[in-house]
Amino acid sequence: MQFEPYEYAEQLGIQVLHRPIRSAHGLWIPEHKTIVIRTGLRAIHDRVALTHELGHAMMGHQDDRPKHELQADLFAASKLIDPRKLARLSYCQENAAELAAELGVTQRLLHVYFRHCGTY
Repeated sequence: MQFEPYEYAEQLGIQVLHRPIRSAHGLWIPEHKTIVIRTGLRAIHDRVALTHELGHAMMGHQDDRPKHELQADLFAASKLIDPRKLARLSYCQENAAELAAELGVTQRLLHVYFRHCGTY
C-alpha cells in the first residue's frame, strides 16, 4: 500500500499549508503543529517535501540541524520507497533518474536511501 502523506498529516492533526516560501521546499513549525509546503512544486517534490517534514514532526525536531535533516530524509525514504518494488525495478532500470521517477521520489531521496539503507 502506498504511503499517503496528506492523509497521514490529517491523522496526526497536522495542518498542511501551501505558501510561496523561498528558503526550502517545506517547513515544520512545531509550535503551530503546521507544515508549510512551497507552492508550485511538482507532485513528486511536494510528496517528498511533505513526508520529509512529517519526519521532523514525528521525531520532535525543533530545528534543521544536519543530523535532523538526515533523520527526516531517512523517514521519508522509509515511507516512500518500497524495497520490494525497488528490487524489481533495479533489475531492469539502471538509470537513477528513471528509477526515482518509477518509485515516485526525487533522485536525491533515492540516493539517501541507497547511501543509508541499501546499495546500488
